[in-house]
Amino acid sequence: MFNAAVLDLPFPLRSNPNQRSIARAHEGWLLRHEGLSGAIHPTAYAKWDVPRLAALTSPDCDTGDLTLAADLLSFYFLFDDRFDTGLGRAPAQVARLCTRLTSLLHGDGPEPGARTPVERAFADLWERSLHGMSARWRARSAYHWEWYFACHPAEAAGRLSGRLPDREEYLALRRGTAAMETLFDMVERLNRFELPQEVLHHPAFRRMRQLAADIPSFTNDVHSYAQELARGDVANLVMIVREEHGGTPEEAAVEVMREAQAMVDRFAELSSQVPGISDLLGLDPAGREAAHRYVEGLAAWIGGYHRWEIDTGRYGH
Repeated sequence: MFNAAVLDLPFPLRSNPNQRSIARAHEGWLLRHEGLSGAIHPTAYAKWDVPRLAALTSPDCDTGDLTLAADLLSFYFLFDDRFDTGLGRAPAQVARLCTRLTSLLHGDGPEPGARTPVERAFADLWERSLHGMSARWRARSAYHWEWYFACHPAEAAGRLSGRLPDREEYLALRRGTAAMETLFDMVERLNRFELPQEVLHHPAFRRMRQLAADIPSFTNDVHSYAQELARGDVANLVMIVREEHGGTPEEAAVEVMREAQAMVDRFAELSSQVPGISDLLGLDPAGREAAHRYVEGLAAWIGGYHRWEIDTGRYGH
């Protein structure tokens, strides 16, 4: 809808050279978990080009891990789309569904024979994600997944009420349903390293992570505005900015993109401080390399997702 919705990104766009080689494996995963896709037709799904998104956002991982990235992205999209039906206006039902998924994170979920197609797909992804990661990383990732799942009943309640949230309410919900913290955990998993805790929780890194999470959410709300307006969604920043300032949807979209660009600029500024932060923390070579690779991974998410959303068939471009 908004053709000028493009960011000026100060870092290079890269793509994983293994993109084509994972297509068949990803297709096989979808076939094994065909119940996940619901009413999405394979032709429509192919236009989303999920392997390309995986390649753009994970440019450095090997073929096996890139396949995991594509399968994981597919889960997010197909799981989210389930709430475009009447289910998305049934908070109690959504809560039961999400509680069962959360229980799989902690080993007390439904037995394999009693799992739904969605639960089987997620259990597979969770088991593969844990491979080679420490107990500390596993606990963090489980918490972020629980946050993601637990926000969906609130989003369903918002649709049911039809009330437009204010900006603060929007951010509190969007930062959960966007699932970006789970994806940033996967930056470590897919690239086979872990951040030292003093880096992960350093204020500059926490701020970069929040910026890298919010930028795709803001731009996604611009690109998905028409679809979300048509189905009665209310958690969209273009709608909220229009309510705040008045004007046309196009003017609100321009303001959302201006805010996203300011966040991109701030991310670039903070990323330039990483060598100095590494010095001050006294990081060893492995720690310095992990810090550098993590920031590169966040930047790849910002740039790769933005490139993909501009021309993917998912948003009707």
